[in-house]
Amino acid sequence: MNPLAKELNDLLAQHSPHVLEMLSDLGKNLFFPKGILTQSAEAKDKAHKFNATIGIATENGGPMFLQCIQDKLSAFDPKDIYPYAPPAGKPELRSLWREKMLRENPSQQGKHFSNPIVTNALTHGLSIVSDLFIDKGDHLILPDMLWGNYNLTFGTCSGAIVKKHPTFTAVGGYDVDAFKATLKSSAEEKGKAVVLLNFPNNPSGYTPTVAEGDALVATIKEVAESGCNIVVVADDAYFGLFYEDSLKESLFGKLANLHPRILAVKLDGATKEEFVWGFRTGFITFADGSKQENTPVMTALEKKTMGIIRARISNCPHPSQTFVIEALRSPQFLAQKEEKFQVMKGRALKTKQVLNSGKYDAAWDYYPFNSGYFMCLKLKNVDAEVLRIHLLDKYGVGAISINKTDLRIAFSCIAEEYIQELFDIIYQGVRDLA
Repeated sequence: MNPLAKELNDLLAQHSPHVLEMLSDLGKNLFFPKGILTQSAEAKDKAHKFNATIGIATENGGPMFLQCIQDKLSAFDPKDIYPYAPPAGKPELRSLWREKMLRENPSQQGKHFSNPIVTNALTHGLSIVSDLFIDKGDHLILPDMLWGNYNLTFGTCSGAIVKKHPTFTAVGGYDVDAFKATLKSSAEEKGKAVVLLNFPNNPSGYTPTVAEGDALVATIKEVAESGCNIVVVADDAYFGLFYEDSLKESLFGKLANLHPRILAVKLDGATKEEFVWGFRTGFITFADGSKQENTPVMTALEKKTMGIIRARISNCPHPSQTFVIEALRSPQFLAQKEEKFQVMKGRALKTKQVLNSGKYDAAWDYYPFNSGYFMCLKLKNVDAEVLRIHLLDKYGVGAISINKTDLRIAFSCIAEEYIQELFDIIYQGVRDLA
C-alpha cells in the first residue's frame, strides 16, 4: 500500500474507524499523489520567473487558444476556459454550490459536511461511490423502480449484489416496511450495506412525504444501531422539482452526523437542476456520523475522491464550471429557475389531470408521482415493449418500456398543450393491440 494511502487510512482509523471499514479494497488503497499536480500548484504560487511545470501551452502570458474557438466564447476570459481545472473543481464553484445547498436544504444548517467536490455529473459521482465503497458481493439496497444504469455502474462494474424492495405499498405510499426488511436482511448477512435513495425517483417520479422520509431515516438509524455500517447515497439528480405533497429537500441533511456507523453521501449537480444536461457538472459531498466537525475524516475522503478522479479522468471540464459559476452569480438566476419550474409543474399537474379523467381506466393504472421528470403507467392488457414498438412504428410516439407492465413517460419534454393528445395516442395504441 502506498504510504499516502496508509496515512489517510490512519486518519480514518483514529477519527472514524467505521468509515474505514466501509471503504472497499480499492477505497482503502486510494490516495492523491504528490506528483505533477502538487508540484505545479506550488510553482503557481512561487515560480515568478518561469513556470515549466503543467502540461499546457501558453502564449502572451495566458493559455494558448485557437481564435476560431475563442470568437464563439468571447464573453469569457481565456484563463477561465482553456487551462485544466483543479482536480476537486474550481474553489469558487465549490463554495457557491455549498451556499446553494444550505439555502435550499434547511436540515443541513448546523450540520458538518465536506466541501462539495466537482464530478463529471451524477453518473461519475455514482461511479466514485462504487469505487470507494463497493467490493464484489457487497449489497446495494434499491427500490424495484430504479434507473437501469445503477445495475451497470454498481453491479457489472463493481460486482455489487443489488437487493431490490417493492417501491410502493398496495395503497400507493412508499413501502418503508419493505425497505426496512431488505436493509435488515443485508445487515444480518453482511454487516454492511450501501443504500441508494433517488428522489425524485427515476422512473416513477415519486418523492416520499415528510413522514415517509422521516421513517426511512429512522429505519437507517435503527439498523446502524444494531451494528451495521451503512453508506447512504442521496442521488438528488432531479432535486428541486417537487410539485405536490412531498419532501422539499434532500434526506442528506437528516442523515448527516446521525450515527457513527452512517456515512451520508450527496450526489447532485447543475445537470438537471439548472437545465444544462450537456455541461456534465455534478458534485459529491460527504457527511460522517460525528456530532462535532471531523476535519480529518473529510480530508481523507476528499483526498481519496481526488485520487480516483485523477486516476479515471484526471479532472473535470473547465468551461462548464465557469458557465455554472456565472449562472449562480447572476441576479436573474432564481427568477429564471422559478419560471422553468412552473413550466415543469404545469406539465406534471396536467398529466395527472388527464390520467384522472377515467377515460383510460380499462387500459392502465398509474404509479404515484409528484415530482421530477417522469411517471409510469401500469398496463393491464398489453406488453409494454410490444406497445412501445407499436407506438413508434404506427404513430411516431416514443416511450420507455421498463418491464412487461410498466411504460415510462417523460412529461418533462412534452408541452402542456400536447399532453392530452399524447395519452390519447397511447390509449389508441393499447386498443389496437388489445
